Amino acid sequence: MLPRRSFVVFRSFLSRNYASAPPPHALIFLEHRQGDVDSGSLSALTAASLLGGKVTGLVVGSPEYVPAVVDKVKKLKGLTSLLHSTSDLYAQQLPETLSPLLEKLLSDSEYTHVISTPSSLAKSLLPRVAAKLDVPSVSEITSLEHDSSSNSTTFTRPIYAGNAISTVRLSSSVPIKFFTVRATNFDPAPSEESQEIEVKAVDPVDVPECPVEHISTQLSKSDRPDLSVAGRVVSGGRPLKNAETFASTLNPLADVLGAAVGASRAAVDAGYADNSLQVGQTGKVVAPELYMAIGISGAIQHLAGMKDSKMIVAVNKDPDAPIFQVADVGLVADLYEAVPQIIEKLKQ
Repeated sequence: MLPRRSFVVFRSFLSRNYASAPPPHALIFLEHRQGDVDSGSLSALTAASLLGGKVTGLVVGSPEYVPAVVDKVKKLKGLTSLLHSTSDLYAQQLPETLSPLLEKLLSDSEYTHVISTPSSLAKSLLPRVAAKLDVPSVSEITSLEHDSSSNSTTFTRPIYAGNAISTVRLSSSVPIKFFTVRATNFDPAPSEESQEIEVKAVDPVDVPECPVEHISTQLSKSDRPDLSVAGRVVSGGRPLKNAETFASTLNPLADVLGAAVGASRAAVDAGYADNSLQVGQTGKVVAPELYMAIGISGAIQHLAGMKDSKMIVAVNKDPDAPIFQVADVGLVADLYEAVPQIIEKLKQ
């Protein structure tokens, strides 16, 4: 009789650990002008908060203005920490002097996103740094959604002068996602007096042989509301003949309404108004409560900058003008007769 043999089978159970994507950590470049925080940066902060992670602000500038800006910015809702760098080198902010600082902050860091308002500075600065880091940059996004499980971010942005919406997805293969935010699509971040966040100074990065030198800055001064954030805007076009007629026709109407003054590209190119007043694809994008288009035909480039306005009022003697296709209220009339009558009615 054969002896019995007992067999013992050992089963090893292997536990698998799945690495989860790190939570998003955004670095937002907060712009200011002589101590006043740019309103577009406040909207960009709101967009950054939608990522669902930490948000670190960055303020740079001269010793004259940075301390006051830091005191204002550290109270903004949505910020979890704040960095600031002070130097005479940053008194006039140039992409060539700021990009080394951003590269230093982003090297071997935990930042997953870099955000800014689409100002003339940021339009040059962010793509410059993104190119050096070999990652793409998305401009003027109007919405965003971050998927933490896949560490991907999906954006929408207007293309073809606003006639189409492009959906762009940056996957986990893009370690740092750069994008600018169209301010008219996000509310400005409010202040919270009771908020306490970590504030840290960052050493400036010297640029010994900067290839660019700042010569001068010319700003058009006005007592009117800032065109970019005004709740009411009165814009004029080419039929206003010259700069004197442009001012004498639109300024009284803007005064009655408490509105900012804008202009079409045709009016700016003709010298009727300063370039800073241009509304459109190559100018400023506005979305006020009231937009009055006086003598503006409604070229597609102009519509791209104002068609998101809550109420659009158009005055044009051409009944077939494209502006009437987007206007909520249209008046087919000679602007030189209609505008004085509108002013008179508003004063009553």
